[in-house]
Amino acid sequence: QVQLVESGGGLVQAGGSLRLSCAASGSIRSINTMGWYRQAPGKQRELVAVITSVSNTNYADSVKGRFTISRDNAKNTVYLQMNSLKPEDTAVYYCNVYGTYYTGRYEVFNTWGQGTQVTVSS
Repeated sequence: QVQLVESGGGLVQAGGSLRLSCAASGSIRSINTMGWYRQAPGKQRELVAVITSVSNTNYADSVKGRFTISRDNAKNTVYLQMNSLKPEDTAVYYCNVYGTYYTGRYEVFNTWGQGTQVTVSS
């Protein structure tokens, strides 16, 4: 099994910054894509940013130039640096990790974190 632990959410004023972290643990053999998604009240979950195993990145248009996704492969951890936060960034942020793990045989996992609340006040 693979578990994800998120941290770093909180309350911040508009224009401020936060850094989210998501650490994966378990019998992980390899991690391919790591990503962050968010879900605001009454809205569908949406992609914020993803990063591949070779550190190619993709961002939602709404966060380009403000958010940066990165990963530490030695720690199986993905980060989301959020700058110039806006009230519309308020949401629960979820990390997602896709890879393979070993349980006597290799299996694919696609696991979600528990979510961390980010609230940006105006």
